Amino acid sequence: MKEKPSSGTKQFLLTLLATTFSIILTFGTSAIIDRRHKEAAKKEMVMMIIYDFDKTIEQLEDVRSAFQKAKRNQQELAFHPEYFDSLRFQFTDAFKVIQMEFSETTENIFSSNIETFNTLGNVNFIHEVSSFYSMRHKYEENLLVGYKKEMESGLMEPIGKFLEFDFPNYYFTNQLYLNALKSTRDLCMKMMKVSEDEMKEFSNQRVVNEDHGEDYGISNEQLMKEMFEEEEILKQAREKLTQNQ
Repeated sequence: MKEKPSSGTKQFLLTLLATTFSIILTFGTSAIIDRRHKEAAKKEMVMMIIYDFDKTIEQLEDVRSAFQKAKRNQQELAFHPEYFDSLRFQFTDAFKVIQMEFSETTENIFSSNIETFNTLGNVNFIHEVSSFYSMRHKYEENLLVGYKKEMESGLMEPIGKFLEFDFPNYYFTNQLYLNALKSTRDLCMKMMKVSEDEMKEFSNQRVVNEDHGEDYGISNEQLMKEMFEEEEILKQAREKLTQNQ
């Protein structure tokens, strides 16, 4: 016949069980809390990056509006040189583009801090973010640098200067980059399961309330056709002006 455990043994076993359960509960709870903190930090970082994307896209959309207005006025000038004195003062928004600069704060945090990569923990997302910022740098090199240099040479000169300025091409190039950046942004949203409502709320906290949908405007083929047609009009106007001089 087995001996029953003494009361002291029972108390020891109960104490051991309680202590073990307490340790498991403590460490388990800590692990859950730690995991939640990491997920929250990851979400915050992802949304901060996408918010930076949105600010860049917003800037390119402003440039699009400026170039669209400028090329429309330029086309009007090509058909009606006699409107020069009034149209020459309607290129204000195009002048403002030379002041545009991108904030690189978020990009620098993303690219220079190894902890950022550890927190994000998604190689594909990191690749797409790098691609976005790479395209932004190419936009500066391929469009802004040349545009600013040409614009600073002055447009408030004789009509020939206005007609030589290639606003259709600048508009076309800006739209190509805008489409590509929007596409990358939306891919990152889907990849990290961030909704438009979440981004809207995140933006509202920073006094920004802008909705970026999936409408990328007209197709590249339509843009190219429009550019060629407009440049032909300008070419004919330049030739006519040269013949009359």
